[in-house]
Formats: sequence, C-alpha cells, structure tokens
Amino acid sequence: MSKCSEAVTIVNQLGLHARAASKLAQLCQQFSARIELVQEDKSADASSVLALLMLASSKGKTLQVCAEGTDAQQALDAVVNLIKNGFDEN
Repeated sequence: MSKCSEAVTIVNQLGLHARAASKLAQLCQQFSARIELVQEDKSADASSVLALLMLASSKGKTLQVCAEGTDAQQALDAVVNLIKNGFDEN
C-alpha cells in the first residue's frame, strides 16, 4: 500500500466553502485511498464535507494533502489539481 503527500495552497476567493467542500468530497469518494487534509493543528477526512468545513480554510491557507492506499498517487494528484484550479470556480 502506497502513501504520499503534497502541500497545496487554497487559491480561490471563497476558500474551502460548502460548494468547494462538496466537490472535493465527491472527488475523494471515487478513490479507494484514504485522503486526509491537514491545516496547522487540524486534520480532516477529505471525503467528509462536514470535516472539510471544520478546517475553515480560507484563501492563502496551505493544506497538506495526504493519501494512503492502492490508488494514493492518483487520488493525491486529482485532489491537488482540483485545489490548484480553485475548485473550477474561476
């Protein structure tokens, strides 16, 4: 089982708000890997909208995306791309 992680910065104006969290959670549910987001001293299961909202990630915040599982690298790449693209809101 592989494990990988990457730091990424929130770039969209509204940060990790409800619509963005929902989009991210839906993406994460497509993978078998366990995906977690870590911001400072808080962490969240990336497949849970509520957990993501509890991070209160605003524009400019840096998140560590951690994935563990058979498709960890693909999951990590997809999550990082979604965040870097501003959750496709631009």
